[in-house]
Amino acid sequence: MTAHTPRRAARILLVDAADRVLLFAGSDPARPEHRYWFTPGGGLEPGEGFAAGAVRELAEETGLRVAAADLGEPVHWEVTRFFFDSVPYCQEQAFFLLRVSDWVVDTAGFNPVEQASIHGHRWWSVDELSSTADRYYPADLPALLRRVWGEEAPC
Repeated sequence: MTAHTPRRAARILLVDAADRVLLFAGSDPARPEHRYWFTPGGGLEPGEGFAAGAVRELAEETGLRVAAADLGEPVHWEVTRFFFDSVPYCQEQAFFLLRVSDWVVDTAGFNPVEQASIHGHRWWSVDELSSTADRYYPADLPALLRRVWGEEAPC
């Protein structure tokens, strides 16, 4: 049995005025054929809190700068196990909801791993996610968005 590397991460459900969520298209460097869509966010730095990590990752990956207080409390927590570049991870992650009227994504802050493994981005509606054959994470993203929107009605 392979031991998984523990990791903490913060993810952002970035939703525009048309109720679409931003997802990045990625692949695993060790398995380039393994393609998927995922939310902005990533691993926390040592000693970094979830909200602080979320705003740092959001700025690096999208160019959008907000204060940690703008995120509020996490809307979802989960633990996931996965491999990336042949390394097994056990990741505890918090998801934050952030609404914007619109946003032009700026990926100039991508680090070298992101530059090599992220191939684009797009805004997805819940209906598009529910009907696509594409892989996305978390796998229950449409249900998660509907649940979150039940607690906070869309604009």
